[in-house]
Amino acid sequence: MLKLLLYLLFLIPLCFNKKLYWIMSNLLFLSFIVCMVNSVLSFNWVNLSYSMGMDYLSYGLILLSIWILGLMMMASEKIYLYNKQAMLFMSMLLLLLVMLVLSFSTMNIFMYYLFFESSLIPTLFLILGWGYQPERLQAGIYLLFYTLFASLPLLISIFYLYMKFNSLDFYFFNMTNKFNLYLYLSLIFAFLVKMPMFIVHLWLPKAHVEAPIAGSMILAGVLLKLGGYGLIRFLSVVQYFCFHFNYIWVGVSLVGGSLVSLLCLCQTDMKALIAYSSVVHMGLVIGGLMTLTYWGFSGSYGLMIAHGLCSSGLFCLANIVYERSGSRSLLVNRGLLSLMPSLTLWWFMLSAMNMAAPPSLNLLSEISLLNSIVMWSTMSMLMLFFISFLGAAYTLYLYAYSQHGKFIINFGVYMNSIREFLLLLLHWLPLNLLIFKVDYFFLL
Repeated sequence: MLKLLLYLLFLIPLCFNKKLYWIMSNLLFLSFIVCMVNSVLSFNWVNLSYSMGMDYLSYGLILLSIWILGLMMMASEKIYLYNKQAMLFMSMLLLLLVMLVLSFSTMNIFMYYLFFESSLIPTLFLILGWGYQPERLQAGIYLLFYTLFASLPLLISIFYLYMKFNSLDFYFFNMTNKFNLYLYLSLIFAFLVKMPMFIVHLWLPKAHVEAPIAGSMILAGVLLKLGGYGLIRFLSVVQYFCFHFNYIWVGVSLVGGSLVSLLCLCQTDMKALIAYSSVVHMGLVIGGLMTLTYWGFSGSYGLMIAHGLCSSGLFCLANIVYERSGSRSLLVNRGLLSLMPSLTLWWFMLSAMNMAAPPSLNLLSEISLLNSIVMWSTMSMLMLFFISFLGAAYTLYLYAYSQHGKFIINFGVYMNSIREFLLLLLHWLPLNLLIFKVDYFFLL
């Protein structure tokens, strides 16, 4: 782990030269390859150093973080071309990546909390500094206060755990019924807000719509996964209470997923539609995790990785259109098939992944989650039917409404660049190739 961290820290001096922008991007992809090749995985914690290490769960999420950060630099070429504080932008991205790698690799609960919260600061700067609309200040405040409101009880409960166990290492905790209901709520509520669960999800669409492309990609790709990772780690601590109260979270997530799916069909803003679809997918993840079944945990982990790539790719597509037309509205961006036919294929392929079409990792993960939730209660089949059907409906609505019809605005001769096609390919390819490595996701 120290190898990877030192590698990232030694990239910091490169941030102070704007001309090294693309070298930075390539070095991030190199770190991905180094991390992937050097890791010898087992069921235990490996690569141990100074209370840091990796197991199956954190390994995949660390790789996802590095991959998405590299793609974020590729997607944000406008910041480099027009010199919109490019050096500061690179510094923020690198700081964010260090925080994420530390969050996923630490084995100490308090350190996880510290880095979990610290990742908010670079994200907030991304939204406030490089966002598009004046409302970005309000979006940043939403993001900050929703997360901090839920996180203070978590901090207090972590200190209580230290008093009980005299340790804060993940692997020392065992299932016990000595805890109370307040501890159960405070331990998991912060992660439910971060996911986000329906009812406490309002910060997400706001932050997505106001964020620049890099902010949207990191929010959808990795930051939502911090909540899922925390839930997987902490549910084993309060397992006794989970058996009694988890039905509340499963119910809220499934009903909320159906309602948000209906809300997606009313959206005219492309980014808002993709952001709300993230809430639906994360609702399924919460439902699968709260069943406490093997299928649920495996499917949740798979869907977190798949959603990170798929949602990030859709935001890239929406941004490519926005850069040309100056609008994210579906009412304006119609008939893109006539204007950008080469991009329509990518719209189709990533939309198909979003509605869990084969051979994507989304399909495997959603089948696993449906199994776990139906095993838990056959009554949930009704809500799952709505989520699956409406998921296909709003994805087709996004695709058909944006690609077909008569175009209103003529963008002029402004062709797609090879960089954009490579960016979309690097989202789509891992999403479909990971289906060949199914055993990895089902060996948690």
